[in-house]
Amino acid sequence: MTTEKWDGSNIGDQNGRVAIVTGSSSGIGLQAAKVFAEKNATVIIAVRNAEKGAKAKQSILDSAPQAAVEVMDLDLSDLASTKRFADAFANRHDRLDILVNNAGVMMPPYAKTKDGIEIQIGTNHFGHYALTGHLLPLLKKTKDSRVVNVSSLAHTQGKIEFDDLNWEKRKYKTMQAYGDSKIANLYFTYELANRLGSAGRDVVVTAAHPGWTATDLQRHSGLFAFLNPFFAQDIPMGTLPTLRAAIDSAARSGDYYGPDRMAGWRGHPTKVKSNKRSHDSDAAKRLWDVSEKLTGVRYDI
Repeated sequence: MTTEKWDGSNIGDQNGRVAIVTGSSSGIGLQAAKVFAEKNATVIIAVRNAEKGAKAKQSILDSAPQAAVEVMDLDLSDLASTKRFADAFANRHDRLDILVNNAGVMMPPYAKTKDGIEIQIGTNHFGHYALTGHLLPLLKKTKDSRVVNVSSLAHTQGKIEFDDLNWEKRKYKTMQAYGDSKIANLYFTYELANRLGSAGRDVVVTAAHPGWTATDLQRHSGLFAFLNPFFAQDIPMGTLPTLRAAIDSAARSGDYYGPDRMAGWRGHPTKVKSNKRSHDSDAAKRLWDVSEKLTGVRYDI
């Protein structure tokens, strides 16, 4: 699975495996769920809108009638919801092979989660931190399990102000807050990979970014909507880095995948490097400590 032009043909049969994809009612999440289902995995569409989830499930069944697809309620902006989801999942399944932390919000007006955290880092990072922690017991017991955190090229704009995570002291800059949430995804990836590796666990933790892909995530930006026809790649191509991060047997903990052309905007998925700041281990450890405090979730690694 080291072909230069890696695509769906590199994905083997996934029969017997169980995958959760958050935010899979549309866009990259839906496409990833569809590919897993077509390859015979049991797929959980984890979404906060049941109606959209049902439509997503039907769209998968239309192309893969044999698919095993479940829709489960998950609101990553509500920490209690992450616990309910994990408990419900554990009651139905005794394994978890792939967890794709894909859901997110991008550049909305200022808002907070139900737990009082700025909406972008609260959903994109803290919600997934809590969810992964709740699901870790199943990940640890499943051989060759994997966690994939979907970041963004916008991580290069990230510079988390730990003393003002909720933007209560500064004028809110929605793009900056989005970048903060995306570098948080990478801090989380690298720190979790280090902790699991040090403990001798075989859970692989990777990250991916879709380059410039036209999705509903960009609905708050008129600029992206205008430029998409000129620069964006389609959703199936934009999903390939996530799929490679989730499936490629050559992947190792801490690997980061993205498109191989146009400075990472477009192309086939390959292993790429995130920026220097994202490898600040002190910042990653600090974010981990803050994540424990704000979510109340401590990892049993």
